[in-house]
Amino acid sequence: MTASHHSSLPRFTGDANPYGGGDPYADYRSADLPFTHLADLADRRLGAGVIAANDEFFAERENLLVPERAEFDPEHFGHKGKIMDGWETRRRRGASSGHPWPTEEDHDWALVRLGAPGVIRGIVVDTAHFRGNYPQAVSVEATSVPGAPSPRELLGDDVKWTTLVPRTPVGGHAANGFEVTAEQRFTHLRVNQHPDGGIARLRVYGEVVPDPRWLAALNTFDVVALENGGRVEDASDRFYSPATNTIQPGRSRKMDDGWETRRRRDRGNDWISYRLAAQSLVRAVEVDTACLKGNSAGWASVSVRDGEDGDWTEILPRTRLQPDTVHRFVLPEPVAGTHARIDIFPDGGISRLRLFGSLTEQGASGLAARHQELGG
Repeated sequence: MTASHHSSLPRFTGDANPYGGGDPYADYRSADLPFTHLADLADRRLGAGVIAANDEFFAERENLLVPERAEFDPEHFGHKGKIMDGWETRRRRGASSGHPWPTEEDHDWALVRLGAPGVIRGIVVDTAHFRGNYPQAVSVEATSVPGAPSPRELLGDDVKWTTLVPRTPVGGHAANGFEVTAEQRFTHLRVNQHPDGGIARLRVYGEVVPDPRWLAALNTFDVVALENGGRVEDASDRFYSPATNTIQPGRSRKMDDGWETRRRRDRGNDWISYRLAAQSLVRAVEVDTACLKGNSAGWASVSVRDGEDGDWTEILPRTRLQPDTVHRFVLPEPVAGTHARIDIFPDGGISRLRLFGSLTEQGASGLAARHQELGG
């Protein structure tokens, strides 16, 4: 089964120039892609992993999901040759001296477990620093398998794979982007490189679709958390770090793991708006400024609204925040909502926002219907 994808995005093909010294990213080929503001479903912080690969002779498969951009050290060699910050396989060979070239079907593959199952809107196959040793083409397939299947189970004959990216030529030292239009919930990807070569990073942008049975079992949970289906809709400022960081799992461990805005020189304020997992009754608020010390927000207020056109209800009035601190507030009574917004004054940052509550009947039934509709 093949899912259609748009071909209107910029395409890169062919070798990049050999590294000539200086900044290795100076001649990196990239473009603005319309889906990169979405959450990366293959983020290690969400629990993603590269669970198998047929070959990783030169560089380990796990590098594909490292959150930072790929680094390049021209002097870094090991026992097997040049050490690259990515996933790199050995050069394929043909069957005989008469046919020394790989066949048209020969390819290498890696299996990726998404950190959070969801609908995929775009994929980036990043070949940074693979200038003459990148794959000639790539393809990406996806499947939905419940639980925690082993690589052997995923490769079984009974698993149905959907092609998200048909075999497509790519370029070296480039961010190769692909739009995806399959309205389905996926749990795993199979990334293929034809016939061999190296990929530095894989990014899988989309929307989390949680398991409604899991959320029902939790009862009270963080209704804005990324892993539970919450998402950022908009933000006033993304200068230093993405607003999506505020709903990532766990506590922030360093400053850029939260959300920090540029310094304001006007009388305005910064804000983030969110869509909750579904309609929920919010009972408690947590605002964390971990690792933000001289740059944490001075004050914050939190509001929710019910429905796209509902009025905003302030559930946390403007409250003084302390640097590098967890602030917790229990609401006097639960408030129903589908969207939330945090306003910080005047600027600065927060590391996490948690809204603890439970789904309403309407929210739970809507979530279950979408889960079913997407093949979950």
